[in-house]
Amino acid sequence: MAVIKKKIWPKGFELVKSSKKRFDFRLADFKIREGDILILEEYDPKRKEYIGRKIRRKVKFFLKFNLDDFNQKKEIEKKGFYIIQF
Repeated sequence: MAVIKKKIWPKGFELVKSSKKRFDFRLADFKIREGDILILEEYDPKRKEYIGRKIRRKVKFFLKFNLDDFNQKKEIEKKGFYIIQF
């Protein structure tokens, strides 16, 4: 089990804290596995500094994909995509 620290902006922090947001979308520039601990540290992008609050969450599931995994790279670049929680 690894402990991974990542920045999170205030709006996202509040959504995770309230349990309304139970997912995260990140650039896959780090290694992660189920069971790892993700520590989200609240960060103010305007002041470019950490605020001091942290949230600790256990990784239950993750999915890594590339833009062209679904042969839709151009469409994704043009329209973006959703992550839907249900």
